[in-house]
Parts: sequence; structure tokens; C-alpha cells
Amino acid sequence: MYAVIEVGSKQYSVKKDDIIEVDKQNIEKGKDIALDKVLLVADDDKIEIGRPYLKEAKVKVTVLGEIKGAKTIAYKYRRRKAYHLTKGHREQLTRLKIIDIKI
Repeated sequence: MYAVIEVGSKQYSVKKDDIIEVDKQNIEKGKDIALDKVLLVADDDKIEIGRPYLKEAKVKVTVLGEIKGAKTIAYKYRRRKAYHLTKGHREQLTRLKIIDIKI
């Protein structure tokens, strides 16, 4: 069984016991929540598609904590001008573990 959920403005395909990293959410570590923005649920041959969301479907998750993503480096350079600029960025993420998918 798997589901397609929406967290923030991004969509994720998840199964039970998956660990996903989403954009930072203001939720305490260790707290269990239910995500109700479920777009699709597939169980063997049975597939339910929401328009846009399934009303009774929920995905139960637990918050594992907050982490920083991989470092992204932006480097600008102009030849023969003695100009170069390096900037780095690390995105703030929240790690979630999928506990259960309910239809």
C-alpha cells in the first residue's frame, strides 16, 4: 500500500515505515500528527484518486526531528575582471516517519 501526500507545496509518494524529509514544519520532535492532504491511495489493484484530496484518507506520521539539508554552493565569476563570489546555503528540513495509511 502506498499514498501520494502533499506537505507544504510539494508532493511525496510514501509507504508504511518510510522516512521522508520535508520543508521545515513548526511541530515538536516526537509528536504524532495526521496528514489529511492525501491525493492518491493505492492498495494492490484498488486505486483511489482524490479531486483534489480524498476526504476520509489520512496518513499518520511521527516527527523525528529537524535537520539541515546538503550544502548548495553558488559560485559567480567574471573573466578578466578579478571578480568572483561564493555563497553557500543549507535548507532547513523536518524528518517524518510514516506510521500508518488509513483509507
